[in-house]
Amino acid sequence: MSLVFAAISAIAAIVICLSLVYFLAAMLAGMHELRKGKTKLAVQGDTTYGKPFESEPATFDTYFLIPGLNEAAVISQTVASLTGGKRSTVIMIDDGSDDDTAALAEAAGGDDTIVLRRVAPNARQGKGEALNDAYRLVERLVTERGQDPEKVLICVMDADGKLSDGAMSHVLPLFDDPTVGGVQLAVRIRNRRTNFLTSFQDFQFWSMSAITQFGRKKTGTVSLGGNGQFTRLSALQELGGLPWSSSLTEDLDLALSLATSGWKLDTTPFASVDQQAVESLKRLIIQRRRWYQGHMTAGKRIVDVWRDPTLNNARALELSAYLAVPWLFDLPWSILWHWTLYGFITNAGSVFSYVTGWQSAIIGGFLWYVLTFAPSLMTTTVYFRRDRRVGLPRAILMGHAFLVMNYLSFICAWGALYRMIRGRTGWDKTVRVVEGEAGAAAPAAGATPARRATTLVVEAEAPVAAGPAIESAPSAASASDDVSENAQVVPTIAAPAPITVVTPALPVMKRDRQRLRARVTAGVAA
Repeated sequence: MSLVFAAISAIAAIVICLSLVYFLAAMLAGMHELRKGKTKLAVQGDTTYGKPFESEPATFDTYFLIPGLNEAAVISQTVASLTGGKRSTVIMIDDGSDDDTAALAEAAGGDDTIVLRRVAPNARQGKGEALNDAYRLVERLVTERGQDPEKVLICVMDADGKLSDGAMSHVLPLFDDPTVGGVQLAVRIRNRRTNFLTSFQDFQFWSMSAITQFGRKKTGTVSLGGNGQFTRLSALQELGGLPWSSSLTEDLDLALSLATSGWKLDTTPFASVDQQAVESLKRLIIQRRRWYQGHMTAGKRIVDVWRDPTLNNARALELSAYLAVPWLFDLPWSILWHWTLYGFITNAGSVFSYVTGWQSAIIGGFLWYVLTFAPSLMTTTVYFRRDRRVGLPRAILMGHAFLVMNYLSFICAWGALYRMIRGRTGWDKTVRVVEGEAGAAAPAAGATPARRATTLVVEAEAPVAAGPAIESAPSAASASDDVSENAQVVPTIAAPAPITVVTPALPVMKRDRQRLRARVTAGVAA
């Protein structure tokens, strides 16, 4: 029995050391990158959001893709904040909503806005499929407008996302480097003051996630997310086929595809994107479980990483370590943590045998605290220095709550593994909350908005390939926590006098593009 205990303790020590090395390496690399650029941790701490085109250089054509399903609570503000760029087009992809999402997006948009409406049976097949439909449209528009794919960027935004003021003036220059294929912005939680859960999500994104992303600049392997994700069109075209997969984390899949094709992935500390955090524990578990499942599924691509001749050892090692986190750290530690805790309690007498008085007790307790909470102390310091408006007490609370919130990671990691074993790949829609006038009613029938967006309707012409179906798509008004495994697809009604584009669910071949172009031309003439 003692041999078994010693073996497990040794494994626990190895896992602890590896995880600590990975954490410290990522955090210190990020802070070193900031210091090298003479950038303070507090950069962007007090920034505001919603005016990304301030001081925008007219160097690239940008297409903003906003996939959305039942996003009436937030879509108006998001679309409005992305209109008015010098060389930009907003494409809101209504993925079969049964609320006023499309109408609100149309009313909020202007001449540079397109509402792409996907209808049954093409709708609700996953975020990747929705983005791929918009990608087909972007390729066609770029060709018709005579734009250079090298100078065309695609930015994926969540329906509740807002870019920081002047963001484009910091993002676009990064693509002046022809080897950069993608850029991901740090995420800030907009409703971080709502409750403890939203505050903790902001702590995770704004301290650990953001700093480690800055560290990945060194290797050019910054991980792409689903909000504030910029990619170069020519890089996507080089991948062949359609860029976004049916994975639960299509953004991570895309990052891996670009990295293993020789493209650099970058970020900047001078721009960010904000979004809503989920406000209930149940919804947070559902969201994080999906993220874990997608991340764990992507682990099989470690083989692709090491086979790719364009990746040097540093890039391959960083990508491999990132992909292995759930398998090497989260799942094992969920068991080993309790084992070490049991061993610590049962052997407390020998552990504290050196205590002979109150002085040694204080010193020993302090050393134990520092060793146990070292990562928490570092992230607490970083979080507070990044935004002093958070307040030191809240930063300390969030840092120490990290140990307790590890159980959230444990639950989600094991839940994801269970779903993988069962072969369940469905996903659950994130429910938004109404902010200000974001959920205002759609324009009355027959009313003409001050600015008019173009509406395209996407219909299925061929059988839809099986993808991760949406398990739950409640409207923002109902905000139900009930999850259905087989959500019924509700067809949408086309807007008045739309330009109808029939997009096959299968990849568009050359003759299909010619046929689509003819139909659009006929629709415009009509």
